[in-house]
Amino acid sequence: MTTAHPSPATALAAGGSAAHPVDRLRPRRSCLAVPGSSPRFLEKAQGLPADQVFLDLEDACAPLAKPEARHTIVKFLNEGDWTGKTRVVRVNDWTTEWTYRDVVTVVEGAGPNLDCIMLPKVQNAQQIVALDLLLTQIEKTMGFEVGRIGIEAQIENAQGLNNVNEIAQASPRIETIIFGPADFMASINMKSLVVGEQPPGYPADAYHYILMKILMAARANDLQAIDGPYLQIRNVDGFREVAGRAAALGFDGKWVLHPGQIDAANEVFSPSQEDYDHAELILDAYEYYTSEAGGKKGSAMLGDEMIDEASRKMALVVAGKGRAAGMQRTSTFEIPEA
Repeated sequence: MTTAHPSPATALAAGGSAAHPVDRLRPRRSCLAVPGSSPRFLEKAQGLPADQVFLDLEDACAPLAKPEARHTIVKFLNEGDWTGKTRVVRVNDWTTEWTYRDVVTVVEGAGPNLDCIMLPKVQNAQQIVALDLLLTQIEKTMGFEVGRIGIEAQIENAQGLNNVNEIAQASPRIETIIFGPADFMASINMKSLVVGEQPPGYPADAYHYILMKILMAARANDLQAIDGPYLQIRNVDGFREVAGRAAALGFDGKWVLHPGQIDAANEVFSPSQEDYDHAELILDAYEYYTSEAGGKKGSAMLGDEMIDEASRKMALVVAGKGRAAGMQRTSTFEIPEA
């Protein structure tokens, strides 16, 4: 039986007091990768319509550029205008010599203006617990709210996928489980050089098992599931097709590597206007029909459709995605005449 690891943040909270509740389910239809060593890209990213921006200290930064990039990121987090965006920094993974200094420099320098730390190449729950503990120590030292900063866990190899359920339970800070296709493909010797595309010779979807396992771990723990990048950045149709498969499964969003992919991601991971309106109507109708005024019914008819508690749960998902996307209703529920 799987046992969730105790949260160091909870254990070390001053006086045993709990931190204020944090909304971990942020909009993440489009998650834009921005090199932390590029002031030009960091400036441009602030004006793009991505739900999330992650400032990258890992693959997008050359080893010699990483120390300076930490300070560049701190400057842009503190002085930039990131209104409406989830602000994330991807640090280097625990097998490198850079991780602890990445976390200390960025969180001490810009903690109040940071929403999450993304940890790449997560292989086991202990790596999440270690990051949780380090974040807690920094928050307590700096006088920041303990537990506010979230963690995004990136799964990039077979060991990480095998342990994804334990990883998803390792800390209350975790907000997302992310699929990292490039390193994953290399780790299992997949016969393809095009990241995100199907390998030649395999007639089905080679990523289905991986995506579903990540999705199940995320949903079982009330987390979001995010698909990784599509590297053919000028092939928007190809991006849209790959993103559509992840959205159809139930993923919440996808990485974007180029501004040209943002609109496609926002569209693919949002419900259609028709579906959003219908979901809101179901919620309103169900609330009415289960009330005293509506006859306290367990099921009822909405037009030609029977709705019940299961309908309400399904509608909540669609309505939630629409609300997160800032969609506006174009229809309203009208109480039927007696």
